[in-house]
Order: sequence, then C-alpha cells, then structure tokens
Amino acid sequence: MSQTPRHTDGLLPAPYIQSMDNIFGPNDTVIRLSVFGGVFVLMALIELALPKRKLIATKGRRWLTNLGISVTAAVVLRLMAALAVPVAAVAAAFYAQQHDIGLLNHLAWPEWLKVVIALAVLDLAIWAQHLASHKIPILWRLHRVHHADRDIDVTTAVRFHPIEIALSMLWKILVVVPLGASPLAVFLFEVILNGCAMFNHANIALPGWLDRVMRLFIVTPDMHRVHHSVLRREHDSNYGFNLSLWDRVFRTYTAQPEGGHLGMTIGLTPYQGDAPTRFGWSLWLPFVREGSKTPAPATPSETSQAPRTTKEKRV
Repeated sequence: MSQTPRHTDGLLPAPYIQSMDNIFGPNDTVIRLSVFGGVFVLMALIELALPKRKLIATKGRRWLTNLGISVTAAVVLRLMAALAVPVAAVAAAFYAQQHDIGLLNHLAWPEWLKVVIALAVLDLAIWAQHLASHKIPILWRLHRVHHADRDIDVTTAVRFHPIEIALSMLWKILVVVPLGASPLAVFLFEVILNGCAMFNHANIALPGWLDRVMRLFIVTPDMHRVHHSVLRREHDSNYGFNLSLWDRVFRTYTAQPEGGHLGMTIGLTPYQGDAPTRFGWSLWLPFVREGSKTPAPATPSETSQAPRTTKEKRV
C-alpha cells in the first residue's frame, strides 16, 4: 500500500482530495467490485436454491428499480466529490493519519488491535445511524424508501435513497476522523458491511440450528427480516447490519416476527401495491407528505392489493 506524503501546510494535494477511487492503488476498486459482485451472485444463487419466502412483486422490475437506485446513489457521491467534497471515508482516514488527527493515531498499540477497535466502533456508529433514521422524522422520510420494498432479498440491501447514502458517508467521515481509524480499517469495514448487508437481506432459508448459532455473533437473514415487518414494534428493532451485539446490549432485539417468517407482511402499510417497484416513485417518496398513501395516484391493482388490517402499523 502506497503512503501519501505528509504536508505541513495543513492541506492535501487537490488530486488526493478529489480522488474517490484507487486509494490503495489500482486494485482498490477491483477488490470492492469483486467482493460485491461475488457476494451478490452467491446470495442470488442461494436464493434460487433455498428461498425462505415466495416473492410478491415481479422480480425483474424490482431488481431494476433497486439496482437503479443504487447506481444513482453512486453517481451522487461522485458528483459531490467533483464539487471538491472528499466524500470517501477511506480518503478521510488517510487525511487524519497523515495529519496525526484522531485517538487511534496517537496510541502506540499494535496495528491489528487498532483495526479491531475501529471495526467495532464503526459498526456501532452505523447501528446508531440506523436507529436515528427510524426516530428522526426527516431521516425516516429518506429511510422509508428502503422499507417500502414489499419483498426482501439481496437487492433490498442496496435500495437506499441517494440522499441517505450521501448523509451516511458524511456520518462515517465524522466518526473516522476523530477516531483516527486507519485507511485499512475503514476499507475492511466498508467491504465487510456491504457483504453482511447482502447476506442478511437475502431471501435464504438457513437451517434453524445454524441461524441460532450465527446470530449469537452476526445478523442473520431471519434476524434482519423482522426489521422489515410492517409492524412498528418489529421494524423498530434489530437495527444491526453486521454484529448482533448492539441490539442485545441496547435492548432493541426481537427474536422472531409475530406472524412468523412466512406469514409476516414485509414493507410499509400504505405502500402494499406495485408502486415501490417503480424507480421514479421510489426516488420521489421522501418528498411526499408523511401519511400520504402514494406519491402519485394509485393504480387499480395497487388499490385492490392494499391490506385491510387494524394491527399496529407504521405509516
């Protein structure tokens, strides 16, 4: 890994600040895309072989929308970088390291230990961000794009509104710099987070014994599926994406959905039609008044598919 030289004027060169790719050299982007593509294909294949639930919406349309939202979010980050905003947590870690900023950069501890600490703290930070996205109304407006998906599978893991992705990156930077997390730790965290998110959103049926063992340490598909329930008391729980520890420590853990994994309803109550599978509808959802049933007039099929229930559900 190449080292960026120190600068005593307090500034890094413009190409360094603006670069979002190849932080570790030419293989940086290759590694990220390879891991993403490998895990995505693996989860998709397991979903075909061992599906947990029967999907409701047309798979092709959902996948195009969910992946399209992800691509749009990536473009937004690149545009922000082009406007001289260093929107990359790894770049922020390099900046902090080269300027001796942050707690871990001032501790003479073994590097492996500092990496482990950074991974744990960053995971807690993402857990806290996820909690805030449910509790703060303006953040919930953005986050409900993710929850509006009526099915949950590997593509749901990348269905986040571009503005939410941008805010998430800024939040990571705000954590990385004072923490003094190393560039390697941040890089590993982002790769692990993406892989775990695809795993725990995947529509796969793990054996019960394996799920019970795995969720002692990490978030499993069954554990996270509870979080996508229409019941508010269930989707206001299980906020973790990687370690299952935080939900247990902060008492936000729900073991199983009330209706069972096959009987539970996924998504949000007002959006139980075809609308969430539409790309434009999904991007516009945060700008619709809270409580509105659809950001655009509902189609007859959407109206007929809306659930009729009086159970406690979140709008």
